[in-house]
Amino acid sequence: MGEPGFGCVVLAAGEGRRFGGAKQIALLDGRPLLDLVLDAALGVPALDPVVVVLGAWAAAVREAVDLSSVTVVEALDWSEGQAASLRAGVEALGSVSAAVVLLADMPFVTPQVIAASMDHFTSTVDAVRTLYGGRPGHPVVLGPRVLARVPGLRGDVGARAVMQDVRVREWEAGHLCDPTDIDTPDQLEVSA
Repeated sequence: MGEPGFGCVVLAAGEGRRFGGAKQIALLDGRPLLDLVLDAALGVPALDPVVVVLGAWAAAVREAVDLSSVTVVEALDWSEGQAASLRAGVEALGSVSAAVVLLADMPFVTPQVIAASMDHFTSTVDAVRTLYGGRPGHPVVLGPRVLARVPGLRGDVGARAVMQDVRVREWEAGHLCDPTDIDTPDQLEVSA
C-alpha cells in the first residue's frame, strides 16, 4: 500500500463583490474561469483528489462548469471568508501527504507551475509558496503540519495565516505563467 499523495483544493466559493457577481463562471475566451483552473489541476495526474469548494454561486457554477471529474463540496458558511472555504476543502481531501491550493480566479496558472510547486515540497519543508516577481501567489502547497492548523482558521484569511512560523520554501514562477488574479470585469477584458 502506497503513501498518501497530493490532493488539490480549488477555492471557488466567493461572492465576487469586487467583480460584481459570479466571477467563477465569467467567460474568458468563451470558457468559465473555473473551467480553465480545473483544466490546469486535472492536467497534473499526481493530484488526487481534486476538490472544488463552492459557496455563494454554487447552483450557477454547477450549471455552467463540468464538475464530473472533481469532488465538489459546498462551504455553507462561505460568507465568513476564505477560511471557511479552505476548511471545507481540506476536510473533503481525506488523507493526503500534502495539498495544493488554487484559486478559481487565476486562469493562467499552468499544470507545469502546479507540478513544479509540488516538486519543491520535500520532507525538509512544511509548505511551498509560489512567487511571481517576488510577490506571493498560488499555488501554495500545504504539508501535514500546516494542514493540521486549517480547522482552526477563522475569518477572511487564507493559507498565509497558517504558514506564519513553519518552514516555507519559496520559489519564483513569474517566468512560467501569468499570475493575474481576476478581481474586476476590467481585468477580465484586458486578459481576453
